Amino acid sequence: MTEAVVVGGGLAGVSAAVAVARTGLDTLHLAPKGPRDQRTSALMMPSVDYLRAAGLIDDPGTVGHPLTQIRIIDATGRLIRAPETLFDSAEAGLPAFGWNFSNARLMQAFEAARTALPNLTTREVAVAEITPGSGSTRLTLADGASVEAPFLVGGDGKKSLIRAAAGFRARENGFTQSALVCDLVLGRPIGGTSIEFHYPQGPFTLVPAGDDRANLVWIDDRDVLRAAQAGGAEHLQSIFLDKSQRLFGSIELATPAHIFPLSSITVDTAGKDGIVLVGEAAHAFPPIGAQGLNLGLRDVADLAAALAASDRRPGWAERVSADYARRRSGDLSRTGGVVDTLFRSLLADFLPTQALRAGGLWALKLAPPLRKQAFAVGMGAR
Repeated sequence: MTEAVVVGGGLAGVSAAVAVARTGLDTLHLAPKGPRDQRTSALMMPSVDYLRAAGLIDDPGTVGHPLTQIRIIDATGRLIRAPETLFDSAEAGLPAFGWNFSNARLMQAFEAARTALPNLTTREVAVAEITPGSGSTRLTLADGASVEAPFLVGGDGKKSLIRAAAGFRARENGFTQSALVCDLVLGRPIGGTSIEFHYPQGPFTLVPAGDDRANLVWIDDRDVLRAAQAGGAEHLQSIFLDKSQRLFGSIELATPAHIFPLSSITVDTAGKDGIVLVGEAAHAFPPIGAQGLNLGLRDVADLAAALAASDRRPGWAERVSADYARRRSGDLSRTGGVVDTLFRSLLADFLPTQALRAGGLWALKLAPPLRKQAFAVGMGAR
């Protein structure tokens, strides 16, 4: 008998399937294959510790690169500018803030962990329809088959069918900005320092990817990014040199550039009636502050904790979904508010808002206790 169904073939979906199966439930994972994920994820140490504890990775050094410093450079050119600010993990007593991972390599590790669980069955098929019922949910699959289970996990991304069909209230906000991502080869190594150049339309961020390589995430108006991409590799390299203030000498593209639209999604609750949402089915934010997958993995950790605390008496699925919603409520609200405020303050033309942002970075630069609090929030402290 299938006791739990997890829907979603991305990193949040696969890690959720592994977490659910590790609690002993007979689990079906519905994971249609998508295109190779060209992006990277900067995971803070609590997330890396969770991956190791959950058996999803072993040594992070085999799949990622350490992040030891975060450098913020205000390149807005505004009247009121923030100071250049450097956060060093040694100041927090840590060897690194976290690790930068290729999403494709993380997926390989997650899938290897999934195949090792005998009570976890994976099918590469999409869900066509879901029918919530009393005590269980029926799913009709794209191949015509159907399955019913008392517990359902929706990890099926921003356009989640599970979220919509189960009646979760969601608020979505689109931005005129998009994100351009690619891998670069730098003339001078970046070391372990992630560097964010803050421009008026969004950050231009270089994240260490080992040796002389870096992962780029450039947020700007969608039309600006499309025009830059259309100009070809040499045109992009010229733009990258200017936006990086020529700190690294030459810059070459190591991979093609891809553009992703930005939006934010929040839900009123992350779980109800035996159904829970994880990852971007429950929340999505612009890639600032490195919170995307970190927040998704905290979803999965709390899901595992809620299942471990369940006694499996009749009605257990409804109780688990309610417990999960309680566990996630504060973190989702707090993190969503911080990321949204940071992003909007960077885009704001309103002078008092610019002054508050600049003043906040001055305070972080000059006050070690505030920096330590910022470390804790950025790393997902509860």
